[in-house]
Amino acid sequence: MARIAGVDIPNEKRVIVSLTYIYGIGRTSAEKILSKVDVDPNRRVKDLTEDETIKIRSVIENEYKVEGSLRGEVSYNIKRLMDIGCYRGQRHKRGLPVRGQRTSTNARTRKGPRARPGGARKKGK
Repeated sequence: MARIAGVDIPNEKRVIVSLTYIYGIGRTSAEKILSKVDVDPNRRVKDLTEDETIKIRSVIENEYKVEGSLRGEVSYNIKRLMDIGCYRGQRHKRGLPVRGQRTSTNARTRKGPRARPGGARKKGK
């Protein structure tokens, strides 16, 4: 397994797909990275030479914000919105959809399981 940006990318998959296992790199970014280092996107990770792996690793480290630093920046941005008390920050605090979706129906992923009236019955003695 090749280790890039602190993530073990799968050996059996194509390089373009394997790079998307890194947080912050999607399909488009993976294509750009591979074109910069001149590697065929359809090759398998296990077929890459050590030199190609090093080139890919250096491009990612120098030009992309990935994994821990990106996660930290995203969480800091959300925390900042909550601290200044803007609408989006309030929605994050309450655990409701942030981007204008309806909440009267749907939004179950964000709101969690339905709270049933009366709750669960307790067993008698």
